[in-house]
Amino acid sequence: MTTIYHNPRCSKSRQALQYLREHGIEPTIVRYLDDTPDEQTLRSLLADAGLRPHDAIRTGEAEYSELGLSPDTGDDELIAAMLAHPRLIERPFVRSARGVVIARPTDALDAIIDPA
Repeated sequence: MTTIYHNPRCSKSRQALQYLREHGIEPTIVRYLDDTPDEQTLRSLLADAGLRPHDAIRTGEAEYSELGLSPDTGDDELIAAMLAHPRLIERPFVRSARGVVIARPTDALDAIIDPA
């Protein structure tokens, strides 16, 4: 099963969803702005993707600067900020049986999907 943490207003997220469908994959779609993952799920996504929280945070969002976040902010504080302000979560995360990636660029999905 493949799951995409999707924001339909984001062009990269829409491209990733289209890419999956073009490869014969109809993923489970989690609209993470409405259905924010819990802490355990977010930590699992990060760990399985081999990322630290700051690697997966949208530093250009207003909340990033408003909350005083930086590369020096501790992982637990970054995760708490991402859960409280899901717009800070980089998108789209995609999980398959083969792993987890942030599909930026879209062809990063090739690492976790079976060739069609």
